[in-house]
Amino acid sequence: MAESMKGLRRTHRCGELSAANIGEQVTVMGWVQKQRNKGGIIFVDLRDRAGILQVIFEEADCGAEHFAKAERLRSEFVAAVTGRVEKRAGAVNANLATGEIEIRAESLRILSEAETPPFPVEENSRTKEELRLKYRYLDLRRPDLQRNLMLRSRMTAAVHAFLEEEGFLEVETPILNKSTPEGARDYLVPSRIHQGCFYALPQSPQIFKQLLMCSGYDRYFQIARCFRDEDLRADRQPEFTQIDLEMSFVDQEDVLDVTERMVAKVCKETVGLEVPLPLKRMTWDEAMNRFGSDKPDTRFSMELTDVSETVKGCGFGVFTGALEAGGSVRGINVKGQAEMPRKKIDALVEFAKGYGVKGLAYLAVLPDGSYKSSFAKFMTEEELKELVAAMAGEPGDLLLFAADKLKLVWSVLGALRVELARQLGMLDPNQYNFLWVTEFPQFEWSDEEERYVAMHHPFTMPMEEDLEILESDPGKVRAKAYDIVVNGMELGGGSVRIFQDDIQERMFQALGFTKEQAHEQFGFLIDAFKYGVPPHAGLAIGLERFVMLLAQTDNIRDVIAFPKIKDASCLMSEAPGTVDAKQLEELHLQVAE
Repeated sequence: MAESMKGLRRTHRCGELSAANIGEQVTVMGWVQKQRNKGGIIFVDLRDRAGILQVIFEEADCGAEHFAKAERLRSEFVAAVTGRVEKRAGAVNANLATGEIEIRAESLRILSEAETPPFPVEENSRTKEELRLKYRYLDLRRPDLQRNLMLRSRMTAAVHAFLEEEGFLEVETPILNKSTPEGARDYLVPSRIHQGCFYALPQSPQIFKQLLMCSGYDRYFQIARCFRDEDLRADRQPEFTQIDLEMSFVDQEDVLDVTERMVAKVCKETVGLEVPLPLKRMTWDEAMNRFGSDKPDTRFSMELTDVSETVKGCGFGVFTGALEAGGSVRGINVKGQAEMPRKKIDALVEFAKGYGVKGLAYLAVLPDGSYKSSFAKFMTEEELKELVAAMAGEPGDLLLFAADKLKLVWSVLGALRVELARQLGMLDPNQYNFLWVTEFPQFEWSDEEERYVAMHHPFTMPMEEDLEILESDPGKVRAKAYDIVVNGMELGGGSVRIFQDDIQERMFQALGFTKEQAHEQFGFLIDAFKYGVPPHAGLAIGLERFVMLLAQTDNIRDVIAFPKIKDASCLMSEAPGTVDAKQLEELHLQVAE
């Protein structure tokens, strides 16, 4: 039978005790990790969020009643123990923070009994994730997950403290909004009162934080919940949290300065990581041309080399055909891997095909200076030498090439260099290379919609020197937009906002909006801008990604208490679920067969 607290009070968490507490009488409470009955003595490992502590029960110390209760203890029972802290009699357990000590129990209360759990609650569990997510409340007892969520809590506390010191005001923005056509797909909420109308859950607080700048709040921040109905992957969830901020009377430099100082402070205060400031910067063009990615991992080199000019007259049709079609030929030099087995090279070719190209061409410069290649027979010896020289190739190097449309070439080689670095053990988890990527394109072409769409959002300010080509050559317009990137992951991003009516109107026109359409979607923002709006800019950092980075996990579900799986469902609560006919009737909805 479970017992009540009966006025008993906890004096310490299990992991908080140390050799400094030897001789003290304490009361600890937690879950039984394991019980080991050695006859006249019972060892119990008691666990709470602070750690694990060894408790010893002997009848001479605790009496027959409490010893009998200790015999009943099983994994995940909840217990309260009062006893004296002693130096551990056996060998010190170096794997535990409390490994030097133990508690000699004087009394025990079983506060709650537990059935045998469907999997052991242990660090670095090997249990399938699907089972652990079904019983997430048990999974969350694991010390590694608890450390991640405690780290998340410390990080948000550090963000609050920093931004308050910098003069930011925390303001909550609405969750029930109006749907807008730009960006990802909205989650819609039907209105019971307004028949046939829907709210949308916010993809970000973008419009509202700009309105706060119009309202004179000067510096806003929020730890904001956001929602996007899009396909999931390892670092994405349908609902997520971002560190959201906006500033008035500023330009790009002000936002970058406050953001990188905030990131450095959070890293230092939570995990002791020193982030050198100022952060390095590179333009979007430089990032794409050097690394094939707008979120480059710069912990290793293996940069892209454009060999289009070198091969434009060669006899290899794959190269020349791509160039004649307006594409590009680029390569990466995998140093010292000339003798990579053919089976591994073939696997890399298949990897590349997954990004939409037809294949990869390879040229191995063997240690004796000879070549092993998939295309050497189509090129002269002189052409091959020129190609190797263009790639800074040396004996022992493996040269890999992609030939296609430039965007595809960037995409495949950008992903390939990271995959190779992973396979070759070049990704140091303890190295953090932060940088800014700036001057993103203002627009990107959508084949699906057959028009230009905003790469970020319609309120991003173009570079002043590119305003003259906004209508004539929108594909070349650069934005005052910036992303903070670390180790191949976009940590966050933002932009300087448009605050002049005429430029905003030109932006809407460039995106294919009529005045009526723009006013229908963003009317309240457009109207607000008629009454005096300051220059403003802002940024948002993905909190979960930031925690992932510092917790050194590659699974976003490891830093969220109750995450969704890839189909956006919750295995524990079984959301989403059906609703009864009466609820649908109240909302004026019918579900199609």
